[in-house]
Amino acid sequence: MSDEELIIEFALTRLDHPGLELEEIAALLVRRVGPDRTVELAAQNLADRGELRGALFEAAVERVVRVVLALRDAQD
Repeated sequence: MSDEELIIEFALTRLDHPGLELEEIAALLVRRVGPDRTVELAAQNLADRGELRGALFEAAVERVVRVVLALRDAQD
């Protein structure tokens, strides 16, 4: 999943749940994309951090949050 696709998925999830915090939206997105994409997101996040292991779901959620924050920081 590219960063652009991830941002679109995040935006759609946020539209469905406007009152949630960033990390809660990211968790919903990870649940929505399914197990294969969850593994992909977690692997990308662990690679970015230079780690070999980590909790799958939490690493996937962190990847979503990092991509969203990077985009937000780039626009400032």
